Amino acid sequence: MRAHNLALVLRTVANSANRPSRAAVAAATGLTRATVSALVDDLVAGGLLVEVDPPPRTGAGRPALGLALTSTGPAALGLEINVDYLAACVVDLTGTVRQRFAEHADQRLTDPARSLAALGALAARARLAAESDGLTVAGAALAVPGLVAGDGLVRVAPNLGWQNIDAIAALHRVPELAGLPITVDNEANLAALGELRVAGGDPAVNRSQPGIEPGGSGPSGGAGAVRPGHVERSSFLYISGEIGIGAGLVLDGELYRGVRGWSGEIGHVTVYPDGRPCRCGSRGCLEQYAGQEALEAGEPLAAAALGIALSAVVNLLDVPVIVLGGAYAPIFESLREGIEAELRQRVLTSGLAPVELRPAALGADAAMRGAADAIIRAVREDPAAWLRRLS
Repeated sequence: MRAHNLALVLRTVANSANRPSRAAVAAATGLTRATVSALVDDLVAGGLLVEVDPPPRTGAGRPALGLALTSTGPAALGLEINVDYLAACVVDLTGTVRQRFAEHADQRLTDPARSLAALGALAARARLAAESDGLTVAGAALAVPGLVAGDGLVRVAPNLGWQNIDAIAALHRVPELAGLPITVDNEANLAALGELRVAGGDPAVNRSQPGIEPGGSGPSGGAGAVRPGHVERSSFLYISGEIGIGAGLVLDGELYRGVRGWSGEIGHVTVYPDGRPCRCGSRGCLEQYAGQEALEAGEPLAAAALGIALSAVVNLLDVPVIVLGGAYAPIFESLREGIEAELRQRVLTSGLAPVELRPAALGADAAMRGAADAIIRAVREDPAAWLRRLS
């Protein structure tokens, strides 16, 4: 019950358009003022909330102090390893990027252990920089361009040449990362989650449950406020354009992973059956025509190939929005016309409900940002676990 109410109070403050007072939080959650005050005291002591000056108001009486997420408490380490770069960032509880590091180098020619050691060194620099900013890194998440098992094992990453790589164990060998909670996920999945949060469609952020008072058996009041313009549910297909091409599918505000967690390999959808050989062993795969290397070579079929693959997804799953990220985001306008032409021609319902095509809000950093957001989301969803770590 306490864990539920701690999460509710934290979420209510995070979702508020203003800096709500304790009384305003009590009114929004249905909890008593005494209960909210005790919970806020714990969240402030744990470095999750801070009391701030309230917004100006008119009328008699002295305004109460407001509440806000702290920018000097728990933080997240977002990591990414891709075919031609390594990257790390630190994001604080408010969602602000505090540190960012990147190294460009071809990882296809590098032993996985060496690549992960180099990434670990980059992550260690980011963590030390975070601590210099007064932040405490709560955990790290790694985005990789491949299939990841539930235990974090990278089963296969074709464009890196990886098979059955224990990335978590490798990162834990770096002294500065030893003991730090680390998770691993597909880069397109994490990028999609990052875009979901930015778009305001993350139900974990936007949906509030009423509070439960000690001795009570159910809700005791209304839900917390949600920022104007945010929606509770969102559905879109996120396309990550790198040397390989991945997809993250969000349906009704939830990431769809597939039965084994391996969905989203749109880069290996066949667009030209008798086409070029692919690293995966097949022929005519999308990434051979629309991957970053094909784009750099001036491939004339890139937009059409993307449109063909995306049309098949829309026909099958009825997704209303497609988000182009990674290397596609900065060149969105040059791809748009060709993709939309294929969508109009090939999507059965294009005349009834045209698909919205837009660039990623987080640009090329979406996967790394999404990785960090996954850690921040976990702290926001279960602040009681964070407080236990401090005790």
